[in-house]
Amino acid sequence: MTRSLHALAYARPSALESAPDGRRLGLETSQGATPTGRQDHPRFFAGFLTSPQIASAALLAVADVAAARYYQPQLRASLDPVVTGNGDRLRFESFSGCGGVYARLDVLAAGLDGGEIGHGTTNVDVNDPLREALSRLGTDDPLHLRVGPEELAVTTLDGSVVEKKVPLPDRWLRGFAEAQVIAAGFELRAELPAAEAVRFLRALPRAGRGRPPLWVVPAGRGLRQTTRPVPGAVCLPGPERLVALQRVLRHATALRIYGPAAVGQEPASAAWEVVLPGMRLTLTLSPEASRGFSGEGGVLEALATDEAGEDADLISVLLAWEPRIDVADLAASSGLPPERVRAALVRLGTSGRVGYDTAEAAYFHRELPYDAHRVERHNPRLRSALALLRAGAVALAGELGTVTAADGHVHRVREDRGRLSCTCQWWAEYRGGRGPCKHALAVRMARRGAADAPRADGNGPGAGEDTTVAVGGNAGEARG
Repeated sequence: MTRSLHALAYARPSALESAPDGRRLGLETSQGATPTGRQDHPRFFAGFLTSPQIASAALLAVADVAAARYYQPQLRASLDPVVTGNGDRLRFESFSGCGGVYARLDVLAAGLDGGEIGHGTTNVDVNDPLREALSRLGTDDPLHLRVGPEELAVTTLDGSVVEKKVPLPDRWLRGFAEAQVIAAGFELRAELPAAEAVRFLRALPRAGRGRPPLWVVPAGRGLRQTTRPVPGAVCLPGPERLVALQRVLRHATALRIYGPAAVGQEPASAAWEVVLPGMRLTLTLSPEASRGFSGEGGVLEALATDEAGEDADLISVLLAWEPRIDVADLAASSGLPPERVRAALVRLGTSGRVGYDTAEAAYFHRELPYDAHRVERHNPRLRSALALLRAGAVALAGELGTVTAADGHVHRVREDRGRLSCTCQWWAEYRGGRGPCKHALAVRMARRGAADAPRADGNGPGAGEDTTVAVGGNAGEARG
């Protein structure tokens, strides 16, 4: 697994402090993207939380996920959450260290009071002393929230900084991209009132390794568990991965569950959303506890076409930090048909520039505060497919494509009504459930004439890199 050290520099540690007019929660920001360009310590909000105790618990839940590994939990993980100001809300996001759980807290306008909400994305410091202080917050006394530096200090941040250096795996970044692609295919499958939601979540088993995935299906006002994907069922693999929701259960007003239609016996992702006063806390789970989002392959088609890259450049200038991206409006503004706009949004998602909100069934704009172009450059299947193309290993004959591997094995790729299939072991194991294999991807790219396609950043995918990257999992990590 490729890692690098990512430096997060804060003006000072985030803290919960007492003040004459109540408590003050100062969340310090690192370098981030804003409408005016990169800023070292952007300021997104200064005002009050309408439900301080609930907001504190929900923020801790997001931090819990950032610090957790649900697969091989003895390995330590910690990365400060990402915060995005969208003008009408604040979004806090994190990914688990194992890459299989994506958490997002949306603090909506109804949850904030008395301050203008800015635009941009950065990391926010959630340190151990702050976590301890927030966990002791037992009342809803007035709580002033500041996201970013003190107003008087905005122009004078030239002194010492607090720096954290954290490992940033490429698979974690790819997880952001894959999670939004998968979530875009979800529909609302069940909604439970508060009492039923609490009862169900507290009764969930703590599944261990090797157990088959659990499925749940609506039954009256609640849910019942089942061991097979009956019509209307939602997959719940690794129910222990919902533990972060326990922090906010007593404040919940409803529980909503989103997922794809159950197909066959294959496990699937799902999103579990706890509705809170003025807020929503959502956990999206990968199809298996041992399987990270990074290898799901949903973005590969978008990375493999020149057209989506060019469209993405156009669409990117129209996003404007919108909290809810309307595909029809973008189509009208860009002159592109809606299907090309959607493909461009997927492409932008591969570099972390858009996310997907299941509650509103809409994309939203953000800019990850990392070198997110690595998501494209370091995608193993994409790099391997390009290596096959450049080696002249792909031959096309009507609906059939043949790919000759370096060891002499010949793989046959067939296209039927837009769907590709392959004779390789990857396809036999996943049947397209984790995106196209490298052979099918190479054939698709050959049909589009994309063998030497430049990337949006001016570099060919994998340019200057070793392309002999194995496809599959890594020891000690959830399979990505």
